[in-house]
Amino acid sequence: MTHAIVCDGLTKRFGAVSALNGLDLTIAYGELFGFLGPNGAGKTTTIKLLTGLLRPSSGTATVCGYPIALRSKEALRSIGYVPDNPYLYEKLTGREFLSFVGDLYSLPLGGRAARIDGILERLGLEEKRDELIQSYSRGMRQKIALAAAMLHQPSVVFLDEPTVGLDPKSARMMKDVLREMCSDGAAVFVSTHILDVAERMCDRFGIVNMGKLITTGTMADLRILTSSGAANLEDIFLQLTEVGPGISQPLGDSTD
Repeated sequence: MTHAIVCDGLTKRFGAVSALNGLDLTIAYGELFGFLGPNGAGKTTTIKLLTGLLRPSSGTATVCGYPIALRSKEALRSIGYVPDNPYLYEKLTGREFLSFVGDLYSLPLGGRAARIDGILERLGLEEKRDELIQSYSRGMRQKIALAAAMLHQPSVVFLDEPTVGLDPKSARMMKDVLREMCSDGAAVFVSTHILDVAERMCDRFGIVNMGKLITTGTMADLRILTSSGAANLEDIFLQLTEVGPGISQPLGDSTD
């Protein structure tokens, strides 16, 4: 199975407002995909549709081979999700919280403690593992949420603004961890406003505006599309989102 995520005409309307309109997109296993757009463009709506938190008005989405609207339980076993404001149990320690998450996924007790400790160490939280989450900084909360999403070794991981609140060292650590997950075969879907981080981290990008996918492609593809030469992702993003959703032909979508 080549595609981790497949969207076909995925649409979500809230009354008369189309938050997402006819999204066609495929993402391969092993790919780190950056989903970019202005505020209100439809990024978070897309993630909620792909994680089963919203039902589409029309169209379909398949994650790990499962139609998310019809077989969400099966799909969710293979998904990790870090929302922009993750809910955490503040009266638990980091270690206790991850053990609780392990129970939710029915992870075997044998080897669970070692995996939890390994993830905490990889994310730089080993010294805070036995402190209550209520004492964690915003950046530490982001990292413990990522640890929870990684714990069951998902095949697809969704992250909504994962680097918010992280210092440069922690942001680099998170980038390295996500790249390692892709190297192990997982697909990583990242929505972010921090374009310089996205440019350094992602293999391919999708740019959405006003609920419509403008284009997809690598940095090289986007430079060709905008005739921008050596322009950075921020320049390309601003140029494309100023044009608006009229450009509909995706580029560089090698996974189609």
